[in-house]
Amino acid sequence: MKDKFYQYIQGLQDAITSKLEAVDGSARFREDLWQRPEGGGGRTRVIENGAVFEKGGVNISAVHGELPKAMQAYFNVGDVDFFACGLSLVIHPKNPFVPTVHANWRYFEMYDKQGNIVDSWFGGGQDLTPYYLFDEDARHFHQTCKTACDKHNPEFYPKFKKQCDEYFWNAHRGEARGIGGLFFDHCKATDDFSMENWYDFVTEVGNSFLSAYVPIVERRKDIAWDEANRNWQEIRRGRYVEFNLVHDKGTLFGLKTNGRIESILMSLPPHVQWVYDHHPEPGSEEERLIKVLNDPKNWIECI
Repeated sequence: MKDKFYQYIQGLQDAITSKLEAVDGSARFREDLWQRPEGGGGRTRVIENGAVFEKGGVNISAVHGELPKAMQAYFNVGDVDFFACGLSLVIHPKNPFVPTVHANWRYFEMYDKQGNIVDSWFGGGQDLTPYYLFDEDARHFHQTCKTACDKHNPEFYPKFKKQCDEYFWNAHRGEARGIGGLFFDHCKATDDFSMENWYDFVTEVGNSFLSAYVPIVERRKDIAWDEANRNWQEIRRGRYVEFNLVHDKGTLFGLKTNGRIESILMSLPPHVQWVYDHHPEPGSEEERLIKVLNDPKNWIECI
């Protein structure tokens, strides 16, 4: 399974970076191959200063070795070995009317000292962080997620949508990071759903990513914007940074397993503001976004 999934994310990385380069029309992804001293490595691809994308990364990795003590405590296990592979991406567009997007699809195995698999699971998801809210974009993103889920189980979308709203929640701010999407983790084999079934589901979601995001980018990338729009985008990016550094489990795992710092912190935007006690103008589009982030909503009529 680990070889099969790693081969899949290699191909998915190629497909996503090729399409995003075509959408940008100017910048190209820089590729950086790296090795982890304890075992494994990855292929980082970063785009910067494009016509559409200010900064973005689409990274794959496959790392293995002894599970560090900090992660043993986190997983509540003893002295075991592990293998983890996945694709993680974050795209920060230049235009404030184009949303930031994040996605991740991953697979994890744990072994005893005889090399036997003692646990394995899939995880992942995709979520949208707009700076200006267009309802049709939110509905499109969520409908694409639901369509992918429904091919495998009609209960998946409402379940994983709810988990996404709960996970990407800036608890110290009392607001969502964005308008959500899907989040699933520790997807293990059951009597009714095998690891092959989970593989089919996770790859279905991965294959849906470009259809979920690119139409939104193409609708919004040429909207005129001004300095006030840019300031708001940078203030909201600050909340994005806060979540990734305070709450995100993927960031924690990378740091605790001696992951590659440049790849882990690739998710951070290049220009950010923290303005003291900032509040948007009453009745503004900026305030409308905040109201939705304070109380996540259902974007399609199904739950």
